[in-house]
Amino acid sequence: MSKPKVIVTRRWPEQVETRLAEVFEVRLNESDRPMSQDQLRAAFAQADAVFPTVSDRIDAAVLGAGAPGAEPLKARLCGNFGVGFNNIDVAAAKARGITVTNTPGVLTDATADLAMTLLLAVARRAGEGERHLRNGEWTGWRPTHMMGTQVTGKTLGLIGFGRIGRALAARAHFGFNMEVLFHDPTPPSAADARALGATACDSIEAVLERADFVSLHTPGGADTRHLMNAERFARMRPGAFLINTSRGDVIDEAALVQALDSGTIAGAGLDVFEAEPQATPALLEMENVVLLPHLGSATLETRVAMGMTVLKNAQAFFAGEEPPNRVA
Repeated sequence: MSKPKVIVTRRWPEQVETRLAEVFEVRLNESDRPMSQDQLRAAFAQADAVFPTVSDRIDAAVLGAGAPGAEPLKARLCGNFGVGFNNIDVAAAKARGITVTNTPGVLTDATADLAMTLLLAVARRAGEGERHLRNGEWTGWRPTHMMGTQVTGKTLGLIGFGRIGRALAARAHFGFNMEVLFHDPTPPSAADARALGATACDSIEAVLERADFVSLHTPGGADTRHLMNAERFARMRPGAFLINTSRGDVIDEAALVQALDSGTIAGAGLDVFEAEPQATPALLEMENVVLLPHLGSATLETRVAMGMTVLKNAQAFFAGEEPPNRVA
């Protein structure tokens, strides 16, 4: 019996690619450069499954949904390498008979670790300090040099309280004695929140008005686009910091630049951007911003686990079973 043919849109950790080749007929993107829309369209026409990443835009045009006389696609499975799937037009995939899966759970700790890294780095001016040292500008220790903001004992506000938000709450509360506030449209039970030292708020604004640090943990998409805008930046405390490891379009970057430049907020730590891989140029010039190139899940252990989760979903699908992480 022939193996299902799969196309992987970017390079994955070697041990995952090796395992994929044992189970499927695999075609890798050897150049490891983003595939064009035409290449993605061809992949869905030629393979039984396509394994994209969160940076691949799988829209209705790629899937040929709604196009007059559109040819049937060969692909029956779209196995997303990532927990977020707003890069995929799920309705178009469903219309074309394509099952969509994702990789939840396995990247929770890595992303929460990185959110805490950004929070600490921007509060203690770590990025600025490293540049200062590397540029040969440091003249020695002195009491007033590059003073930052205390983290221990401060208030952390979480917009979104899913897996990653809860993991960050645990780190902040138990590791740094922080008071934790959160807003989520589907909150956990009061007992579950209390176990993490967290208190629910009725609105995003209620979180913004009380938090010293605000960390975003919402899905991307039309419902959350520019969730953080000029009006909401104005509701934050003047000395507060914004952290984002969720999706770039959750923030209106132009409004963020204005809020930082005017002193409306004190700083920001960003791992994702509205128009990745580009960041708003003004952010690159600001010392009170820490910028990372979408490293939330970038540990070897996590990226291997993500790839193995895609594989597990695909094996179940082609065995005629329900994929563990089906989203459509």
